[in-house]
Amino acid sequence: MRCIGESWPMTKERAYFEAVALKQHGGLCPEHVPEVYHFDRTMSLIGMRYLEPPHIILRKGLIAGIEYPLLAEHMSEYMAKTLFCTSLLYRSTTEHKRAVVEFCGNVELCRLTEQVVFSDPYKVSEYNHWTSPYLDRDAETIREDYLLKIEVAELKSKFCERAQALIHGDLHTSSVMVTPDSTQVIDPEFAFYGPMGFDIGAFIGNLILAFFAQDGHAGQGNDRKESTRERKE
Repeated sequence: MRCIGESWPMTKERAYFEAVALKQHGGLCPEHVPEVYHFDRTMSLIGMRYLEPPHIILRKGLIAGIEYPLLAEHMSEYMAKTLFCTSLLYRSTTEHKRAVVEFCGNVELCRLTEQVVFSDPYKVSEYNHWTSPYLDRDAETIREDYLLKIEVAELKSKFCERAQALIHGDLHTSSVMVTPDSTQVIDPEFAFYGPMGFDIGAFIGNLILAFFAQDGHAGQGNDRKESTRERKE
């Protein structure tokens, strides 16, 4: 959404859902979610734990070629606890239905995800961006692939209809702050009850993109080849 800018303003009410999700996920996995101290709904203000240096956004660390040996363990723990404990695998039907109802109000941000993830990339849209002219043919191929569109439509249906667990809803590498020893998940403003696989797939997909971008970020001091070779082996 950031690349679209001010032409696509988002509702202030998203702060409420972000605060509630932080509190609920923090209660289930306090090791990897910063504590919320105060929330003012009228002011859309969240007072929460300051993630002091050397915490940085994970995406910046990956671009810089920094390795995080505990990241996989920490993110696995975060997703296992938050997804399992907000699902019917753990909760009663009554508890689950009440929780689903509360997050149904985050409909505007869900609509944005539906459009940006499941609709716009597969058609001509003013919000689409790619490296032109080098990827023009690739973008056209995606727009003309009707079998792909059928598969994406099925995924969109699951995203809209399967209220499995309280998902983060926007779990990319800029929604995580890290040090070599600490992993903190932030910014769950897109949170709602959806399919567990959306969070898992979004995060793994971001790691795959980061992996294939390493050659482009390589510099004299860190050519990235050693770490890439180790992972292939």
